[in-house]
This record gives sequence, C-alpha cells and structure tokens, in this order.
Amino acid sequence: MLSVFRYYMVKFNRFILANGLRVIVHEDHTTPMAVLNILYDVGARDEDPEKTGFAHLFEHLMFGGSVNIPQYDEPLQRVGGENNAFTTNDITNYYITLPAENIETAFWLESDRMLNLAFSEKSLEVQRNVVIEEFKQRYLNQPYGDVWLKLRPMVYKKHPYRWATIGKEVKHIEDARIEDVKAFFKQHYNPQNAIMVVGGNISIERAKELAEKWFGPIPAGEKYHRELPKEPMQTEARRETTSAKVPLNDLYIAFHMPGRLEAGYYELDLVSDILSRGNSSRLYRNLVKDKQLFSEIHAYNMGSFDSGMFVVEGKPIEGVSIETAEAAIWEELEKIKTEPVPDNELTKVKNKTESTMVFSEMSLLDKAMNLATFELFGDADMLNHETEKYLAITEQQIQEQAQQVFRKENSSTLVYLAESH
Repeated sequence: MLSVFRYYMVKFNRFILANGLRVIVHEDHTTPMAVLNILYDVGARDEDPEKTGFAHLFEHLMFGGSVNIPQYDEPLQRVGGENNAFTTNDITNYYITLPAENIETAFWLESDRMLNLAFSEKSLEVQRNVVIEEFKQRYLNQPYGDVWLKLRPMVYKKHPYRWATIGKEVKHIEDARIEDVKAFFKQHYNPQNAIMVVGGNISIERAKELAEKWFGPIPAGEKYHRELPKEPMQTEARRETTSAKVPLNDLYIAFHMPGRLEAGYYELDLVSDILSRGNSSRLYRNLVKDKQLFSEIHAYNMGSFDSGMFVVEGKPIEGVSIETAEAAIWEELEKIKTEPVPDNELTKVKNKTESTMVFSEMSLLDKAMNLATFELFGDADMLNHETEKYLAITEQQIQEQAQQVFRKENSSTLVYLAESH
C-alpha cells in the first residue's frame, strides 16, 4: 500500500545516569519552547487490592510541595511555564512546558520532588479531600459515571485492572495513612523507576549537564519488580443489568483482547476504527444513520499494557429495546468475522491512522510522552516504526483477530437502564 504521508523520524539521544534514571533528549531548535516529561513506571495495577486509588492520590500529592519548594506552581508560573500530570492503570506521567531558556527551573522542580516530597498530614488531608470530591463528582454523581466501577470487575477477575484508576471505593482513599503513602513513594518514585524526556530548544550537552546536576545526586532506590496475577481465559458470557437516573439506556459489550505489546493488538486497534471512527464508519453508518437504532455508538480499545479490553458502547434511541440494539451490534461484529474488510475501506482507515500519527508528532509534548512510553516498552525508537506496523496489516489478519475476540463466551455485557423519572 502506498503511504499518503512520508512519516518522519523522531530523532533522539539517550543516556543513563549512574542512579539508573533513563534520559532521552529530543533536540528541536525550530521552537523557542522546551518540555520536561517524567514517566514513572507505576499505575493503578501496582496497588494493593485493599488500598486502591493510591497512584492517582499520589499524582495529586506530588503537587503539594516538596521540602525546599512549598508551592510547586509559583516558581514555574514566574518563568512562563505550565505543568500537569495524569495517572492510568499502567503509568503516572508528569510534564512541564516552558520557554527553553528557563528549562533549568523544570529540572530543579522535578528533581526536588523526586528527592524530597513533603509528606505532611496537612498535605495528605488536603489532597485526600480533593480526590474524594473527584470520586463523588465524576464517578458517583454523574450520569453513567460508575460504568467503569461496574464493568472492570466484570471483565477482570484476577488482574488488578479490575479496579479503575480512581480506586475501588471511596473508603480506600479515606483510610489512606501517611505511612502507607510514604511506603508507596519509596517503592515507586525513584530514578530506577523513571524515564525522563527533555525536548525542544536544548542541546544534548546542556541536557546532560542539567540532568547530572539536578538528578545525579538522587539515590537510586530499590528496583521495583512487577509480579501481577495473570487474567485467566474467559470461558462464558457475563452479564449484568443496572439502573439509574440517566437520560437514556446504555449498552456496553466488553471483550478481552491482546495487550499493548502482544500479537493482535494493532489489528484490533484498526478494527475499532473500522467500526466507529468518523461518520463513514460501519456502526455510525449502519446503526445510527440507516437503521436509526442508536443515538450514538462507539468502539474502542483501552490501550492497556497487559491483558487488553475492547469495548462497544451505544445508547439505543428511545423506543428501541436492548435486545434489538444488542442483536444489531452482534450482527456487525459477525460481519467483520465472516467477510474480509474491502481493500478501499482498510486503506482509508490506515490513512487516517497514519495522518493522526504524523499530526501527533507535530506537538513537542506529544513527542516527549510517546518517546517515554516506548522507552518503557523497551526502546524509544519503536515510536518510529509504529506506522509501519499498522500499514502492514492484512484483511486476513483482521478477520482472524475478530474471530478470536468477538465470541459470546469472551464477552461481558453491562446493560445500563434509565429509570423512569
């Protein structure tokens, strides 16, 4: 297949400090900006099942100030910088963007909290309340907000993906004690467990000098070895029905699929696009536009590092029964299993995937995050070969993966009914 774009390579240099911190430098002298991104190899999957929500609570605590810097945001704002972070089930990622001439401020801030996070009862109390409030607002008091609190434990029985990043229940956050928090920090937040990407208008020499100066003296800490229980193969269909005061019924069908680095991942990622990317996608064209069964419908994969999850989710139009809606989804899934995807349809989806990747490489921050993630997978250079993997996929491979994944006994269906008001 001819490529529409000439996918350009993201160039970078790599070095490792004596304490184990991996550093990647992406020089880009066309911008006056710089970015410093630190990925910690810890997510919700690394939590104790009785103390969930810690990785996410920690993300908040990291902004509560360090020993030498009581207000994290203040010095950053003074030099025109911005920062944020996110936690997933797999990783925690912190990033700062600022004018390149002020990059040392970013090194100072990030190194200080890696070395000296301020653990005070007051900071814990403040952040705990923030997270509890978020839990209530986003997951408990919002229409369909608790879907992941219900769906994850249906799909996963052994693997820690069975709880959401926010945690299993509010009580786990309420009960978080300062000694638990310190132990979590010591175990995960150290140079050996982190990858730092410096990008933008900075030379490799300057990046090395600043990394040695600010991060070099931090003790390596102990290397964390992940030993997670493997999710057993699902052998029978699972089903649950729940109801709440929501505007419309909602239907979720989730399937186990390969994880991010397993064979079959790319094929199923393309399947989600074939099914639901844009107005020409199958689910939109057939079930929203033509048959008018759904007001909206989506198919997506969670991008999980371990055992993955593929979800088809749709809100049937009022008056359309759940049975009719569900049968229509299965009909579309059967088509993908039994009929090869036409050439032109596959080409179009591949082109869209490629253009998305090219555009994401235009953003300095996206590049930094992607380099960090692929370095965690084993080699940052994998980023430069991502597109090829999608372009190489055949109709036959897509069909094989669909047959493997879209089976009733591999499905977990959550029916979310709207209570009559």
